[in-house]
Amino acid sequence: MKSFLIICVLGIAFGLTACSQTKQPSATAVPATVTLPTPDLKNLETATFAGGCFWSMQRMLDEVPGVITTTVGYTGGHVDNPTYEQVSSETTGHAESVEVIFDTAQISYAKLLDAYWHDIDPVSVDRQFCDSGSSYRPAIFYHNAEQQRLAEASKQSLVASGRFTQPIVTEIVAAAAFYPAEEYHQKFYLKSPTQYAMYRAGCGRDAQLAQIWGTTSQ
Repeated sequence: MKSFLIICVLGIAFGLTACSQTKQPSATAVPATVTLPTPDLKNLETATFAGGCFWSMQRMLDEVPGVITTTVGYTGGHVDNPTYEQVSSETTGHAESVEVIFDTAQISYAKLLDAYWHDIDPVSVDRQFCDSGSSYRPAIFYHNAEQQRLAEASKQSLVASGRFTQPIVTEIVAAAAFYPAEEYHQKFYLKSPTQYAMYRAGCGRDAQLAQIWGTTSQ
């Protein structure tokens, strides 16, 4: 997935025999998860974010306290039920995204937004780190008027902070149909940790996040 060149170079370095983006990765055992108390359904809310590689976005969001479930997929475009290959062709208008179910009793949408901002480069147009194209654009897809208000307020706060000299180009748009990605993309960082680590290292996401925010993400 993602950058052909990076995966190919790293594949050669690690003795891999293939570096096709579309080849389904070999599955490895997924670590057992801890059973948590069932949240009150009335406190559950949906959020949707795009921020480049959805493998990396999902890993970050899975680690945020109060996030109940995450699903990687495609949204923001004009093609129904797209495949990964279609989205990667940059002809569907969709962005790689993560749909999040979170517990408002544990985390507010404002705090979820803060976690999101700190895992992206908000001034990059149609790219995030090593991945380029409109399918990698950063975007916040709001699900109601309150989410829209909070998202726009958080963006304006970031502008006012003076941290960035370039315009913040992250889109804030209404959520539309969300299409889950193929199963092998779900929790890719757990299913194929070695391949994910190789991609992550080659993409330079952590180094760039450290430059932008002074912190790193996993």
